[in-house]
Amino acid sequence: MTTDATAQVKDPVCGMMIDPRSAAGHSEYAGATYFFCSGFCKQRFDREPATFVPGKSGADSTPVGHQRPPALSPERAVPPGALYSCPMHPQIVRDRPGSCPICGMALEPRTVTLEEGPNPELVVMSRRFWVGLVLSLPIFLLAMGDMLPGKPLHHLLSMTAMNWVQLALATPVVFWCGRPFFERAWSSVIHRSPNMFTLIALGVGSAYLYSLVATVAPERFPEGFRANSGAVMPYFDTAVVVTVLILLGQVLEMKARGQTSGAIKRLLGLAPKTARRVKTDGTEEEAPLDKIRVGDLLRVRPGEKVPADGVVMEGRSTADESMISGEPIPAEKEPGSKVVAATVNGTGGLLIRAEKVGSDTLLAQIVRMVGEAQRSRAPIERVVDQVARYFVPAVVLVSLLTFAVWSIWGTEPKLAHALVNAVAVLIIACPCALGLATPMAIMVGVGRGAENGILIKNAEALEVLQRADTLVVDKTGTLTEGKPRLAAVEPANGFTAEDILRLAAGLERGSEHPLAAAIINGAEEKHLSIPTAQDFQSVTGKGVTGTIEGRKAGLGNTALMGDHADNIAGMQARIEELRGEGQTVMHLVIDGRFAGLIGVADRIKDTTPEAIRLLHEAGLRIIMLTGDSRRTAEAVARKLGIDEVIAEVLPGQKSETIKKLQAEGRVVAMAGDGINDAPALAQAQVGIAMGAGTDVAMESAGVTLVKGDLRAIARALRLSRATMGNIRQNLFLAFVYNLASVPVAAGVLYPFLGILINPIWASAAMSLSSLSVVGNALRLRQAQL
Repeated sequence: MTTDATAQVKDPVCGMMIDPRSAAGHSEYAGATYFFCSGFCKQRFDREPATFVPGKSGADSTPVGHQRPPALSPERAVPPGALYSCPMHPQIVRDRPGSCPICGMALEPRTVTLEEGPNPELVVMSRRFWVGLVLSLPIFLLAMGDMLPGKPLHHLLSMTAMNWVQLALATPVVFWCGRPFFERAWSSVIHRSPNMFTLIALGVGSAYLYSLVATVAPERFPEGFRANSGAVMPYFDTAVVVTVLILLGQVLEMKARGQTSGAIKRLLGLAPKTARRVKTDGTEEEAPLDKIRVGDLLRVRPGEKVPADGVVMEGRSTADESMISGEPIPAEKEPGSKVVAATVNGTGGLLIRAEKVGSDTLLAQIVRMVGEAQRSRAPIERVVDQVARYFVPAVVLVSLLTFAVWSIWGTEPKLAHALVNAVAVLIIACPCALGLATPMAIMVGVGRGAENGILIKNAEALEVLQRADTLVVDKTGTLTEGKPRLAAVEPANGFTAEDILRLAAGLERGSEHPLAAAIINGAEEKHLSIPTAQDFQSVTGKGVTGTIEGRKAGLGNTALMGDHADNIAGMQARIEELRGEGQTVMHLVIDGRFAGLIGVADRIKDTTPEAIRLLHEAGLRIIMLTGDSRRTAEAVARKLGIDEVIAEVLPGQKSETIKKLQAEGRVVAMAGDGINDAPALAQAQVGIAMGAGTDVAMESAGVTLVKGDLRAIARALRLSRATMGNIRQNLFLAFVYNLASVPVAAGVLYPFLGILINPIWASAAMSLSSLSVVGNALRLRQAQL
């Protein structure tokens, strides 16, 4: 079926949802293109395409010979349209619960909801575990009968009878309780992607089949399998206890993995369920949140949650925005102030106009971004993928080698010891811990960031941020408040201060620049009559021009002056003085004649000095990149202790400046807050959007800080370093575990210390290794940011 290459499509053979751009292959049939997850699926389709293409009768589209995976649990119905993906391989997407064809892990819902019931896979695994535990206890006691004082079981049952009892009890444990392991192992064979369940199935299956033959036809075994008494000892206890321990490990692991979505659930829990809407006649009604529309007037009483992103129309209060931004200090709200959905109103009542509702609110964007980031893959996982590709075949080879060595040089009974040690190698080497090492840390780290107002777009941004050595920051809105105020008006000969301010305000009425707002507000505060400009034009990087009161006028920087005025030598000293005070100076030109200048000052944020200190302590070189004049920029830089200033840069040149820094070998993080910063944010190794007001900046950036506070960059850097440190710890635990355990399970210590690992202990160790990785990742929830 031909489709847009950016959409997910279904493999017609196995039903997997895949990205056409990363498909293993495609085939044409009956005028349509079909994409495949693996070469094996493509081969099956090419042999019999009609088998997998649904007919036109409207019947069930499940391919012939391909059964749908059964519902895992009746406790929770599959939500319509729900998609499921693998936590270790997020590229695997399906439209129903099941297991990953690559690693065999249970697929999890891509969308977290508060109303979801119990995890169906967890319910099934728990049930299988408890049934297996009940049935395996008698088997374990029978197997350990020789160790009981007086051997009472031997007086009740013969060896043959005990073997048959164990067979009767072990069969449902292996084939019902352990069924998911065998199904996933078979899937790994079909998809030619051996994984941990391949090893588990080989180990448990070998122990069970050996024990089955030992019970049904013991006479067929050669002497190498017989104990000194001449009996062939079964290993039903190994098969069932390994199965039960691995089920226990899966249950504990899924419960721990479930905690990684806690951040999203806590965010979802912030949203109120209803809103108090003010109708046109002034009356109020309680309305469900999904019925609220943009433009609705909403009443927010003291202590209530804000139901939508909007602007305050009436009332004064404070809002606790800590659940969104991580900032504990309540924000003042008055008419004209922005409010964010799910924040908590303080002691005053507010009337707000809804501007963003439903999936467009900041909270919804945060939930969406966190979910996507948690499913993304970090570059470091490529190393893990390379290792995992060869790991399982290598383990099988080591297991066969172990069997061969023990069969030839082992102690009696040689073949029995060979089988047990080979099974121990298979079980203990399961690579689950290796696969979980990175995604678990990413999921917890991204969630931890979201709770502190740090939104990570993808795992790659989180990994690259910790390597950044240079931070490039814009001045306006990043270092400063971004709310410039009129500071000085200096007229030239023939003009008055009122004329300068009035005409400049008339020109700037057509501009959306923050400096324009400062001039207009200054004129309004002085109650000046502001004229209307004609032929308004914004000149990028220079200023604005137009016709006002019949005269051609221009307002902007020195570059604009070069086009419109002869000289401003008489005012140069005053201009430099104002710039030295950190003011942005604009020149007004009327009919080609310099008319005067206007100084606008943007106050440095109270938090900026502390942020610069924290960033320097983190080892970053800080560069201010601004379109403002060099003198003004250097004045601000001196106050803050910024390392380098690159000034008078046009918006289009910012990305070129980033490229030059990267060419010098620097790993650059760029922080900005406006649309004009978007190209530079995209060019930097890590773009950091300051504040969530500009959607373009958020899309271009790898990290978004809900509050435009530079201190949050220091927190984001600590989060990145903590997460990557946690990943390295996890990988170390996983690699060291396998490097140390496989040789021991193979018996290399037996000639020296007499140490052998029973498969039962091997399965316990394997489960413990996975839990240690998940537990270590969960420590990030307590990381100090």
